[in-house]
Amino acid sequence: MQIDETDRALIALLSADARAPVADLARRLGLARTTVQARIDRLLDRGVIAGFTLRRGNALRAPVRATAMVTIEPRAQADVLSRLKTLPAVETVHTTSGRVDLLVILSAASTEELDATLDRIAEARGVRSSESLIHLSTKLDRRS
Repeated sequence: MQIDETDRALIALLSADARAPVADLARRLGLARTTVQARIDRLLDRGVIAGFTLRRGNALRAPVRATAMVTIEPRAQADVLSRLKTLPAVETVHTTSGRVDLLVILSAASTEELDATLDRIAEARGVRSSESLIHLSTKLDRRS
């Protein structure tokens, strides 16, 4: 699908504030409200915009965040993912093409909770090894 500069500008505005009223977006883009609504509908229909979602602010995030780099046995991904889905501290899981198979983003209320979750990950059937990195501070977050 072709997207033009106006679509890109609209996507940027929605990325900054997905709840912005269409009338405000139209005013900022110098377009009619109906034109902006039609563009949003078209971007949604064609999958350029997958949807609108809620992102938790820092006030709701657990204070200890980490990334676990997990290497798994061949053909063990389904079992490992099933285990990861049961762990409340696991926020997201990404497959990779590097030296590890999965990047697991964790958010825990305490270092004890994080430690217990990391132990459960390491004990999961199919996990060959894991290495964790505790997030200290965020220097850039384009999602917020």
